[in-house]
Amino acid sequence: MSKAVSGEPIIEFQNFSFQYNAQKHPTLQDINLTIRRGEKVLIAGPSGSGKSTLAHCINGLIPFSYPGAISGSLKIAGQEVGKDSLFSRSKTVGTVLQDPDGQFIGLTVGEDIAFSLENDCMPLAEMRAAVDKVAGLVDIGGRLGNAPHALSGGQKQRVSLAGVMVDGVEVLLFDEPLANLDPDTGRQAIELIDEIQKELHSTILIVEHRLEDVLHRPVDRIILINEGRIVADLPPDEMLSGRQLRECGIREPLYLDALRYAGCEIWPEMHPESAEGMELSACREPLRRWYTALPPREEQQLGEPLLEICDLSFRYDTSGDVLQHISFTIHKGEMVSIVGKNGAGKSTLSKLICGFEKPSGGSILFEGRDIRKDTIKERAERIGMVIQNPNQMISQPMIFDEVAFGLRARGMAQEEIQSRVEKALQVCGLYPFRNWPVSALSFGQKKRVTVASILALDPKVIILDEPTAGQDFRHYTEIMEFLRELNRSGVTVIMITHDMHLMLEYTNRSLVFCEGELVADLPPAQVLCDRTLCKQANLAVYPVRANIAAGRAEQLCAELY
Repeated sequence: MSKAVSGEPIIEFQNFSFQYNAQKHPTLQDINLTIRRGEKVLIAGPSGSGKSTLAHCINGLIPFSYPGAISGSLKIAGQEVGKDSLFSRSKTVGTVLQDPDGQFIGLTVGEDIAFSLENDCMPLAEMRAAVDKVAGLVDIGGRLGNAPHALSGGQKQRVSLAGVMVDGVEVLLFDEPLANLDPDTGRQAIELIDEIQKELHSTILIVEHRLEDVLHRPVDRIILINEGRIVADLPPDEMLSGRQLRECGIREPLYLDALRYAGCEIWPEMHPESAEGMELSACREPLRRWYTALPPREEQQLGEPLLEICDLSFRYDTSGDVLQHISFTIHKGEMVSIVGKNGAGKSTLSKLICGFEKPSGGSILFEGRDIRKDTIKERAERIGMVIQNPNQMISQPMIFDEVAFGLRARGMAQEEIQSRVEKALQVCGLYPFRNWPVSALSFGQKKRVTVASILALDPKVIILDEPTAGQDFRHYTEIMEFLRELNRSGVTVIMITHDMHLMLEYTNRSLVFCEGELVADLPPAQVLCDRTLCKQANLAVYPVRANIAAGRAEQLCAELY
């Protein structure tokens, strides 16, 4: 349960609006919001709602890095914005970015944490004591001599947190801290944030799409933003019992989905903030009736073997084995998820399949033929790869030219290029925008452009790395339904993901990796019902949804009660 906070205001918006110089209309409109010292607040909203802009106003990136027109008042720790500097703001508000790699400066963890203290010319002895203290708080003290980029995702988050905490900031702002973390590491990050707040009594602001994971530890308020306005500012129990989240396209915790599907009314008095503390006595029978009425899940009919990985191993020159004796078969028409902790070897496997790396042992068969000697270009004719960030794939300014790029590189005739590009754009729902600049598209539309550029090459397999990372529920659904239709049209789809919802909802089979080994090849529901396997592979246990998928009414009720 969240706690009541009655401290003095530290962030105060009064009739505040902001309009970027390059935009016609304000991104934030009539914001009235007070956050008090010691509060822990979750800021949620769909993509493009203005929540990141609100965060930038708080940490000073607006107006110092992103200029625009401001009206109304914003005070940080009693200081009116515009009368301070970005440097002075950083002494009050510390920001931990979504991608920690973009925040590192030092060559070692210790140097990175000490960076701001060096700028302040702090004496060496005091600096070392301060670094040791904050490193101990985030449990990274044993890594001070390591290079930040060599750490795991969770360790990188801890270093970034230590780097802003060392200045003694009063406000800690987390910008989508879970986006690149596996489920269990994400929960550890939320636990760490909770521990830091209790230890230092800091004010915590978390901007995040993964609502259920953030609520792994209690928050005081959920602030919901949509179309540049605050549409709700409520305690979690009140927010989760209402309809505002669904109306704004935000995914609710899955246990609430289950209760609503069973016809249960949800009230604040039931304390829906967490499944563990929720009062559910009135819901037992509706749940039992609903789950026993669910039809059995149909077994997928497998096609012919398409991609066969046989005893595959790989090691980088500077480390031990990254993958060890991996064997599995992907059949034509499958939609498969690859899951596991950060650093388990999932992305390395995709590089080996596409030819970006060469295996140290084993073989890769495509339609029964060993392709280890095929070039990257030859493999790309059959296997397409879509990476997580579309901005890192796109190289052409115009949409048509981007989708045509690979075909032109192959020397294909213009008529054939025109036909293939138009077909791919139609499949991806982008044909009306074919003559638009890529810069005019949203992130989700850019993702579709990268998929279209691969589809134009007519591959038989598409591998996608984190296809829904950082997407709100509406864009998540658009992308996944689009991929489902591609799969139904005959394209085999392999998805590397940390999203357990995606794994359960869209795939019939999951390959689970841990420490470079394939530890399970099972239906998703069986994966998430196996607590030992989930712990081994850093997967979050979602027993409610797993038992829905597996049709286990009795086990579901046992989990809830």
